[in-house]
Amino acid sequence: MSTAQKPEVWQRGPVPGVPPLLQPVAHALLQAREEVESLMHDFPTNYLWQKPAGVASVGFHLQHLTGVLDRLFTYAKGENLSEPQRHWLASEGKSFESERPVEELLNRFHAQVDRALQQLAVTDEQTLTDFRGIGRAQLPSTVLGLLFHAAEHTQRHVGQLFVTVRVLLTYPRLDKK
Repeated sequence: MSTAQKPEVWQRGPVPGVPPLLQPVAHALLQAREEVESLMHDFPTNYLWQKPAGVASVGFHLQHLTGVLDRLFTYAKGENLSEPQRHWLASEGKSFESERPVEELLNRFHAQVDRALQQLAVTDEQTLTDFRGIGRAQLPSTVLGLLFHAAEHTQRHVGQLFVTVRVLLTYPRLDKK
């Protein structure tokens, strides 16, 4: 059965090992992974960094999906960002040298979703309302707030990625900006 024929992830039942209150986060991340994989199948590398009508590139969205999951889940653990995480943030939207950049970006996103699912599995539901500070300013949130926002933000960027891919593949002349 192909992804297009399967019910959405949330309709397939609980994700094994993930606490009940965190199932919606796991479902959203797994749905995003399936949709990104399907959307990026055979995507032409020459369009990866194009910005049709000035919107964010496909490459940016793929980098940002990975980076924001990593950052928000780090904050949910009560940790600060590492130097590599800050470097990743600064490089989002910038092209890089790779023989297979689309595949590399997809693999990084898939690996980040896997790490997120592993973290969900060990997250104690009793900590979901615990305070978590975001960034240097320690903006207020909670464990649940960060995990929910990670899922919501991921879905938002998958939607933007979908539109950008469709525009590039349907109207390739718009790729000049």
